[in-house]
Amino acid sequence: MPFWSTLAVSKGTNFASLSPEWTRPGTDRKEVPSVHAGDSGRKSSPVAEKMSLDDDLLMCSSGAELLPRTAIDMPEDDDGTSEDTGRQQWSHPVEFLMSCVSLSVGLGNIWRFPMTAYENGGGAFLIPYLVVLTFIGRPLYFMELAVGQFSSSGSVKVWKMLPAVKGVGYGQMVGTWSVVTYYCSLMAITLFYLFQSFNSELPWASCDPAWADENCVDDAINATLTSGFQSSSEQYFYKYVLNYSNDISEGVGMPDWRLAICLGVAWVILFCTLVKGVQSSGKVAYFTALFPYLVLFTLLVRGATLPGAVKGIIYFLKPEWNRLLDPKVWYAAVTQSFFSLSVGFGSIITFSSYNNFSHNVYRDAWIISMIDTFTSVLAGVTIFSILGHSAHHLGVDIKEVVRGGAGLAFISYPDALAKFTWAPQLFAVLFFLMLLTLGVGSAAALTSNVITIVCDQFPKWRKAYITLAVCLAGFFIGLVYITPGGQWILELVDYFGGGFIIYVLVIIETMAIMYIYGLNNFVRDVKFMLDVELGIYWKFCWLVFIPLSLSGILVYVLCSMELPTMDGLYYPISAYASGWILAGLALLMVPVGFLHALYIADEETLLQRVKSVFRPKSSWGPKAAHHRKQWLAVCADDH
Repeated sequence: MPFWSTLAVSKGTNFASLSPEWTRPGTDRKEVPSVHAGDSGRKSSPVAEKMSLDDDLLMCSSGAELLPRTAIDMPEDDDGTSEDTGRQQWSHPVEFLMSCVSLSVGLGNIWRFPMTAYENGGGAFLIPYLVVLTFIGRPLYFMELAVGQFSSSGSVKVWKMLPAVKGVGYGQMVGTWSVVTYYCSLMAITLFYLFQSFNSELPWASCDPAWADENCVDDAINATLTSGFQSSSEQYFYKYVLNYSNDISEGVGMPDWRLAICLGVAWVILFCTLVKGVQSSGKVAYFTALFPYLVLFTLLVRGATLPGAVKGIIYFLKPEWNRLLDPKVWYAAVTQSFFSLSVGFGSIITFSSYNNFSHNVYRDAWIISMIDTFTSVLAGVTIFSILGHSAHHLGVDIKEVVRGGAGLAFISYPDALAKFTWAPQLFAVLFFLMLLTLGVGSAAALTSNVITIVCDQFPKWRKAYITLAVCLAGFFIGLVYITPGGQWILELVDYFGGGFIIYVLVIIETMAIMYIYGLNNFVRDVKFMLDVELGIYWKFCWLVFIPLSLSGILVYVLCSMELPTMDGLYYPISAYASGWILAGLALLMVPVGFLHALYIADEETLLQRVKSVFRPKSSWGPKAAHHRKQWLAVCADDH
């Protein structure tokens, strides 16, 4: 079909009139395929039985060639056992929506978006961000929701759709695991600050001789910092909390016992959240999704009433229109969209795989993407209103009190809270409790993806034991991030394990689904599942805009790549080598997955095996027998 016809046409099907009748080539006999997916002892129907190579295609009653035999065989696992049709599901559709909101609305919205917008044109940054969200973020989000729900499979098993690229799922698992291990270390620091906020006086508000030096200046006093001096909140974070090391050439040091306890508590919270699968995490999602908004609005109301707040908000939203022509701004918009919506990590596919087959993920994709954008802007206004007050209090420009990343959460904001004249402990508790709930929501989703991959691969293993093993492994790996050199490792892993590789994997994922599995087949599956006609907007984004734009961004990143530094200092060569090994491990999963799929293929010759791994497996499609039967009929009618 011509390209523009593909974009403009999405064939409608009257499902009620379909009949799953098939004609075996060379005969006039009509037969109905057996679709009892859960019957491990079933006999294959005449249509699904093994055929010779010259009989590899089925035909519909009109005489047209249908799908390859492997695409319409009955569901069967690689080990020969039948698919489990009793997959766990969300107790209520709202739990799925709340969980997706918890996943997408995370720490990145609170400390990453405000600083990214501030550094890339202020209010003008919203234009490229909304463009990227509209033409990349939302279509990718819906695509991942749709394939997960349609197949009821996690981010690895979903590639029964196209076995040749199943390594994408494992690569995403490496990226997800890299992110979740350091994510929990940030939760540990948040817990530490939360516990400290219950003191009669905020401990970072004044310089304590136990950890402060002669260059320390109390946060609580109205003083402007001069060169060489540091605020008490900054020294508290680096000297007391992190015991920060300026050099890791001799090693990262030993974990801090206080943060180790907090890290253990963080993983215990995650274990309790995930131990019963979506039945338990879905209930927790009500709190993790809604509580942050209560705190944000409380802080916004408080912040907006403080002197200097309006100046801070204007500083955040003031547009720099000339920055729109800077490619780095658009690159930052794509990065923020990926980080915020969590596309490409596999968690979205995992969450939607626990949905009812006909759940309206089309609607949810719109709702979640809009909530995510609203939350980012709300967080920016809230944060900068309070930072504006801090700058007003000190009599300095707001850029003097703004820091990015963890510095915004653990230095700039605590510094501002210390200057509150009324109940600073209350607002500190609310702020760090909000950060903790945001962290739990996102970390639970990322960890759930890893657990689901293992459970799908080993269905006979008890999920509670797998969850325990994953949480224990996460705790021990996370200890490296709470050493004196832990922040160095965090930045390195974030750069190599959570950023660059996701671009590559998303490009492969999108092109595999839209060009190899086929846009028309995907649109047909969505139509069958949701009874929704997808228009030219979705098709243009998937087929043209996303592959071209992300490929262009990838080339830009590679050409302008700058190795990460820490406070302007370069890492040891061994550290960069470790980072490239991590990225290489994730990307290597793609060719390894292809070779494994080729190795286990049933066909005899190499050419036949190559062809087979670029076709859907026999078990691809809806899991439930009645849905599968109807879907096979739709496939027959389409061909």
